[in-house]
Amino acid sequence: MNSDPAQEAIREALSENWKKAIEINRKILQENPEDIDSMNRLARAYAESGLILKAKSISKKVLKLDPGNLIARRCIKKWDNFKKSTEKNHSPRNLANIFIDQGTKTKLISLINLGEANVIASLDCGDEVQLIAAKHRVNILTKGSNKYIGRFPDNLAIKFINLIKLGATFQCIIKSANKDEVQVLVYISPKNDL
Repeated sequence: MNSDPAQEAIREALSENWKKAIEINRKILQENPEDIDSMNRLARAYAESGLILKAKSISKKVLKLDPGNLIARRCIKKWDNFKKSTEKNHSPRNLANIFIDQGTKTKLISLINLGEANVIASLDCGDEVQLIAAKHRVNILTKGSNKYIGRFPDNLAIKFINLIKLGATFQCIIKSANKDEVQVLVYISPKNDL
């Protein structure tokens, strides 16, 4: 692999290549069996593949290692509502186009001034969120319900606001979310020609 295995696993998941995501996360866990992030990604990949019982099993292992892990708790609760089968039974996210386009520019940003804990706890890796520019700030909100998640640091907000004034448009997705940190991946389309 040419990149960090964790980043490769995330890329495969966002491309909905769940089989490859499972394979990469399992390899990571062979090296480090207590890697919580890889376990959470593996559980998600199993769930997206329709293997809910395996997903729950991995999430329960996460909770043994980290009893306060909000991602694992939320996922187990969510998966209780899924049909226990090998078929996919929910609508997948289709974010593959972000990674296929080689001209895409990407920025990983850790948000500041995080929103309410229940809003943060509801976020999953791969969730698309809204980037809303104000006069001096860039806020990130949930898509649809418009709940505040956090905002860009001031130095980055100024850069993004200036790009938006020039006509740039962005897509933003959750990379990771927990009570202490939310990271988003922000993409600018090459169509913007900036």
